[in-house]
Amino acid sequence: MLINAFIKKTDFYNNHLNHLNFIKSEKLNKIIGMHFFKWIVKNTFFKFFNQKLKLKSKIEKADLIKLRAEMTTSEIDHLVAFIFVTCFALFALYNLKFKSAGIMMSVNVLMNLYPSLLQQENKRRIDRFINKF
Repeated sequence: MLINAFIKKTDFYNNHLNHLNFIKSEKLNKIIGMHFFKWIVKNTFFKFFNQKLKLKSKIEKADLIKLRAEMTTSEIDHLVAFIFVTCFALFALYNLKFKSAGIMMSVNVLMNLYPSLLQQENKRRIDRFINKF
């Protein structure tokens, strides 16, 4: 979160990270199980984690833009955490601790990479709504 707070004010954040998209294909998202992950987030205790990412009943363009900005912040936080934990996993792999590295990366993918990819997918949906206004 601290790293994101520092880079949020840069041109790099506004020009590149704000429009980051790893997977643009809906088919590929389905293949890697994003629809299942989305169901888990919506229907389990995970839905209570980030309450800022909720919309009211009446939606206005300003609300969508604010939601998209919050989603981008959360997405970058997850990506920074993913990179940070990946460094620890690579260090464990270097020290021949294969089991630890595998467990770290498995949890890292589920808790950091998938949420980031889900937020990218949702940002694409929000962009379509913004363009309709």
